[in-house]
This record gives sequence, structure tokens and C-alpha cells, in this order.
Amino acid sequence: MLNLDKTLFEEIITEAEFNALEKNCKGYNGIEPSGIPHIGTILVMGTRIRAMMEAGIKMQILLADWHAMVNDKLNGNLGRIRQSGELLKKAYEIQLKGLKPEFVWASDMISRGSYMEGVLKTAKQTTLSRLRRALPIMGRDESDAESDFSKYLYPVMQVNDIFELDVDVALGGMDQRHAHMLARDIADKMNRKKVVSFHSSLLGSLKGSGRMDNFKKMSKSDPDSAILITDSEDDIRRKIKNSFCPMAVSDGNPVMDIMKIVIFPSRKEITVNRPEKKGGDISFTDYASLEQAYNSGSIHPMDLKECASSNLSDIMKPFSGLVEYLEK
Repeated sequence: MLNLDKTLFEEIITEAEFNALEKNCKGYNGIEPSGIPHIGTILVMGTRIRAMMEAGIKMQILLADWHAMVNDKLNGNLGRIRQSGELLKKAYEIQLKGLKPEFVWASDMISRGSYMEGVLKTAKQTTLSRLRRALPIMGRDESDAESDFSKYLYPVMQVNDIFELDVDVALGGMDQRHAHMLARDIADKMNRKKVVSFHSSLLGSLKGSGRMDNFKKMSKSDPDSAILITDSEDDIRRKIKNSFCPMAVSDGNPVMDIMKIVIFPSRKEITVNRPEKKGGDISFTDYASLEQAYNSGSIHPMDLKECASSNLSDIMKPFSGLVEYLEK
């Protein structure tokens, strides 16, 4: 059995299947190059990729350039998308220092004769209504696909990526669940390997994430809703200071999301600094204890924000050189 910290993930489908895997099994995480990535892409996924690699999984990072083109990222300009992919590679190399995942360009896979054959065979095993339900994986809805049929190809491509890479494990955010479930269903019909699906929680928009069907995730399309991997310490403090953070409410609180999903997986202990008249500094070794204290009202939102800002700024220091890379 692989020694992996399963608390890093919102869900694993299925744990029994994962427990049957052995070292040197293969996994992948796919990401669209679409400009400067935010911390969800690099810190959240990077932490999970590191954990998987240290557990003995051979991880591939798919730089999904053609997928980004289909999804109209960077106006569909493949040259700009490729440049963005190089930035992603550098950011992941910093986050995964000491480890060597395999980087795979989607365009290189697509150039193989087997890829389009796989897309067609995969498409024959699903329905248009099922593809419509999968459109949220690319941040789209049915109306987008009605005016551009290529959007329906995206879920088919993503499922075929899993088959083409011949992986045992697929890693993504909860927004990728539809694609992974589609791959598992089609695998049975095509006699292909059924991928074990790992899903991480998503970071909510700094402006307020909402919950359930109204969830608004962190998005770099709105810079004040997200913390970009190249943001300076001043940027981080300003954005978190202005973020939505209701008193004594952790649910739907983007600052608490950052504490849970980004900071605690990287820290053995965090300290919230409070005025002496409010009880003085208080330390936590796990998120559950922080959540209980915050929901009780014993931690003020401004003290929580300061804690999140200082810890996040420290975690992001290694990425400061990416600004110089962008300026070249």
C-alpha cells in the first residue's frame, strides 16, 4: 500500500482501488496554460503532486495547450499559450524542487496517430447529454457549446488523455470530477484501465466564494479575486485585507479556505497574533482546531487575515524570480 496523506484530498474514487496500487504506478494532472497561474494551480496542486510523488507515484503534468486553445484561453493564440506553458513548467519546478515529474505537451500527444483514433473511439462511447453535463470542467455551460461545437470535444479529449497516458491515477480539483467519472464509465465499455480519481478542494474567490451550486472559485480572470503566483508581499496583504471574511463563519470564507487548503499542508504549526486584551497569541497544529476557534468568535477576521498574509507570503518567496522571467 502506498503511504499517502489522504487528508489532502476532498475525495478519492475509490480508496479501495487506490489501496491496491503499488509503487511506480502512474498518475497525471492536466492544466491549461492560460497566463500567470494563481496559487490554486501551483501551491494546491503542487503540494498534492509532491505528496503523490513522495508516495511512489510517477507523476506526469500535462500542459494542455490544445485544450486551452479550444477553451479560448489567451484568445486561442497557441504561441502565447505555449509561452504560458513554459511559465507553468518553471513554477512547478520551483514548487517540486528535488522531484522530477514528466512534463507532457498535449500538442505532442495529438501529433501521434493514435490520439485522434482514441478521441473518436472515446466519443462513440458517450452521448451529447453526458458531454453537456461535463462542460463545467472547462468553466463553460451549454450556451457556450451551442455557439462553438469544439467545446463538446474538450471532455472527450480529456478522457482520451487519461487513456493515451495510460495512467492509474488522475489528480484534479473538484471541478474535474465530471471528466474523471466519464473516464471511469467509458473505461468499462472500452476495456481500458479504470483510473483512480483524486479530487482536491477548490479555493474560493477572495470576493466571496458562496457554497454548493453558487460556488465561485478563485479565478485569475478577476485579479482581485485571486492571488497570483507572482504577486508581491504587498499584493498579497492588500488582496487578503480586502477579502470577504465574515466574523465567526468559516463556511464560504475564502481566507479560511486558504488556511485549510494551502497553509496547513505546508506548516506544522501556525500562530495567530492577537492583542493581549483579546487573549494574546494562539497557536494551532491542525485546521480543525483553528476552525473551531474562529467559529466561536475568539479570533477576529483582521487577525486571521494577518496570519494568512504572513504565512502565504513566506510560502511564496521562492517564486519571486518568476517576475524577472516574465520581464525577459
